[in-house]
Amino acid sequence: MPVPLPTDTTRWRCALCGNLTRFDVTRSSKVVEYVHLDLAGAPKVEEREVVSETIESVRCRWCNAVDQVELVDRPGADS
Repeated sequence: MPVPLPTDTTRWRCALCGNLTRFDVTRSSKVVEYVHLDLAGAPKVEEREVVSETIESVRCRWCNAVDQVELVDRPGADS
């Protein structure tokens, strides 16, 4: 089950260990990029537009829990 992205008023928290700061995120993205190649052929992305993005999984870096990451309110966020 995909984990929703945090918003301005929410953040991720591991329900198992309480971690709020370290997560491994697996995501799928569809992007359109403007790539500029120099004369030697080395590419440089100069513009990037994210067309769609899906968070596939979020794993807690502290305890390795995958199914325990949840959204909680940020402190001081106006709800």
